[in-house]
Amino acid sequence: MTRVWEWNRPVTVREVLEDLSQDRSIAYTTVMTVMDNLRQKGWLRRSAEGRAYRYEAVSTRAAYSAALMNEAWAASDNPAEALVHFFGMMSPEQREAVRDALRIIQSVDPSGPEDAEGR
Repeated sequence: MTRVWEWNRPVTVREVLEDLSQDRSIAYTTVMTVMDNLRQKGWLRRSAEGRAYRYEAVSTRAAYSAALMNEAWAASDNPAEALVHFFGMMSPEQREAVRDALRIIQSVDPSGPEDAEGR
C-alpha cells in the first residue's frame, strides 16, 4: 500500500515490482498476489488496461490511518482515559497537529461537536 500511496496514481504490478526490486529480490507472482489480496479486501481497485491491470488506492493513507485510530479507540473500555494516554505519548508537533485539526473542525461547524449533538 505504501508504494501505491506514494505514487498517488493507478499503477501496474510491474511498476510496483520494479520499485520493490530495488530493495530486495521478489517474484512478480508474489507482488501480483498481494495486490489482488488487497483488492479483494477493498483497499485497492483495479481497472483493465490492455493485457494488464492498473491498481489504485480506494482511500488515502490519512483516511486509512484515521480508521485505524478510530477502531483502536472504539475498542477501549474507557475512551477518555485512552485519549489521555494517547495525547501523553505525543510530541509537541503532534499535539499542535491535533489543535490544527480541531480548528478545522470548528471552522466547518462553528457550534462545536457538543452543540451539534444537542448537548
